[in-house]
Amino acid sequence: MPPPLEWDVWIYRIVVTTLGLAVLGALGGAIWLAIREKDIPEVLVALGSAAVGALAGLIAPPPPSRK
Repeated sequence: MPPPLEWDVWIYRIVVTTLGLAVLGALGGAIWLAIREKDIPEVLVALGSAAVGALAGLIAPPPPSRK
């Protein structure tokens, strides 16, 4: 039987949705704090950056294999 990531599309959708919500939450929180003229915590920037990087890694096509 193939691994679950090959036949279960819901795993991929849940991960992408969760990471997307993390990006939107970090962005919304940063904007909200900026409007209130407060400092944006570095952990919020790190969380948003990590979520964007993870999304890019999931969405980007795999590199061609050399044989």
